[in-house]
Amino acid sequence: MLKSGDSLKSIEHQAADALRGVLNDIPPVSIENVEVEADAFDREIDILAHISAFGRTHILVCEVKSSGQPRHVHSGLLQVRRAVNHIGKGAIPVFIAPFLSPEAQALCQEENVGFLDFEGNCRLAFDGIFIERKVPTRPAIERRELKSIFKPKSAQVLRVMLRDPHHAWRVTELAEAAGVSLGHVSNVRAALVDREWAKIGDDGMSLFRPAAVLDAWRNSYEPPAGDRQNFYTTLHGKAFDQVVRDVLGASNRIDRAILASFSAAQWIAPYARVGSQFFYADSGGLDRLRHALKLSSAAKGENVVVTILKDEGPLLDTIEPAPGVVCTSPVQTYLDLAISGERGQEAADHLRQEKLQWLQ
Repeated sequence: MLKSGDSLKSIEHQAADALRGVLNDIPPVSIENVEVEADAFDREIDILAHISAFGRTHILVCEVKSSGQPRHVHSGLLQVRRAVNHIGKGAIPVFIAPFLSPEAQALCQEENVGFLDFEGNCRLAFDGIFIERKVPTRPAIERRELKSIFKPKSAQVLRVMLRDPHHAWRVTELAEAAGVSLGHVSNVRAALVDREWAKIGDDGMSLFRPAAVLDAWRNSYEPPAGDRQNFYTTLHGKAFDQVVRDVLGASNRIDRAILASFSAAQWIAPYARVGSQFFYADSGGLDRLRHALKLSSAAKGENVVVTILKDEGPLLDTIEPAPGVVCTSPVQTYLDLAISGERGQEAADHLRQEKLQWLQ
């Protein structure tokens, strides 16, 4: 239950207003009384609404949470069910939060608990009354929180975890592996656990729903920030591949270059060929590529695209599918393909099917 703090009390009053708004839109329903922080039946209940419909009386027993993330939804559903069982006949459970994602709404439906949020999502079904509304929007704060999980520093943590989703990580171990601070790992951990994408065990944290993490990352994905430069090379076929092996295989932490996007996919899970080759690099890696591939600048007609990254994360998360061939990881390659038009989406689906089944 929400018990203290002006902001929490304010949420309860907003929840009561939202509930009244929904009930007032149902002609057969008459609101008799709505109590906030009601002391009833030997326990405190966030909202207790006495209503009548078709001549019969009902009590809506409402649990209010300040967060609609799955972890909080589960605890809220347990609390409202206990309250309803205690009250007995005529009590109808309802869960209310500022925002409920489709996943959170599904949890309520599975438990046969009505729900509503401040965005307009709602489902109430009782005594011949049925109302369901779904809105496609998310509140700005929810969008910001979701995007923050996939910002560069957080993404480094996710890349490490997605290499082996079932590995249990201690905070210090994960911070060292990802090259970020302990505080940053703690923030990512809290976000993952709240969404029930990760679980905490005796040995540490591991991903519980890695596919859901990847889906959300894909839906929010923005390409790595950097300077995208277009070039032309006369090299092609086996000659191009050999030079690339020589360059990438000799890269180090000072001058790094790796195959990316469609070019990486051709080595990881071949599907769609395109006319250009794609690389991620730092400034030193670009110089090596320029020299070895004899690159010339191209305003149009380019066949080599190099992005000089501001964030080194993708350069640290690589694989070597063949000697000397260094590529973005399957996860990074999947994300890049997913935003590369229809052919890219098809190639991304193929790569996921071939190389990321272990994430399911």
